[in-house]
This record gives sequence, C-alpha cells and structure tokens, in this order.
Amino acid sequence: MADMKRIVGSLALVLVTLAASAQLYNPAFNTSSDIPAHHDSAPTSKQPPILSGAQLSGPNFAHLYQVEAYKLAAQVGTVLYQEPCYCRCDRGMGHTSLHSCFEGLHGAECSTCMKEGVYTYRETKLGKTPAQIRAAIERGEYQNVDLESLR
Repeated sequence: MADMKRIVGSLALVLVTLAASAQLYNPAFNTSSDIPAHHDSAPTSKQPPILSGAQLSGPNFAHLYQVEAYKLAAQVGTVLYQEPCYCRCDRGMGHTSLHSCFEGLHGAECSTCMKEGVYTYRETKLGKTPAQIRAAIERGEYQNVDLESLR
C-alpha cells in the first residue's frame, strides 16, 4: 500500500512538472515567427519624443556611447518605430517598437536596445529600407555593433 502511494505521488509530481514546463514551452514563442512588437509602416501620428539634450545626463548616461546611441536614434525615429526590439521589452514593459526604448531610460540601460538603435541608424544612412533593416535585425546582425567605438 505504501509503495502504491509512492508511485501515485511520483506520477502526480511528474504530471505537475510536465504541465508546468508545457506552459514555459510555447511553440508560438520559440519559432522564427516570434518577432517582437513593431509597426509595419511609418507612424501616422506624432510619437513621444526620444530623450535628448539635458535628459541625456545623470547616472543612466555614465558612458559616452549611451548618449551617442540616443543622439543617433533621434535621427531615425520613424525607422525605429518600424523595428522590433529583441530584448523583449514588448513583453515585460509593453513597448510597441524599438522607438519605445528611447522614449525613456530603458535604451540607456540595455545594450540590445542601443546596438539595435545604432545598427538602425547606420543601415538607414546606407539607404536600407525599414523592412530590410528589420530582416537584418531578425537575423541578429545588430549584435556586431561595438558600442565602445561610439565615442
């Protein structure tokens, strides 16, 4: 009888563990179609501004590359609006695109946001379209951006 209780208890534990892990593994969140929030076209209304000027000081801007990333982002705000952010701030912070990261301090605190922002600026200046930039970001090409070189 005690052995049967142990077996049933163990089976129950296994089932609970499987059910919990099934919630963590959602194929919709683990496929190439899992692109973070972004917009497919340019904004049709005025967007919140990207931080600038005196806002780019204080403890969140201890490194020159943080300030530079915001300055570059401000020059391509319409394109940032059309790009996803792979730090997944859309899930935890409700961001709607890469532009959202630079509306507040989050962009200065996250290397993914800064790298994507700098990458977006550079690719825009090379004549790439927002869709082409998005495809490259999805491939992870932004990860090669060296923030330290922005001085």
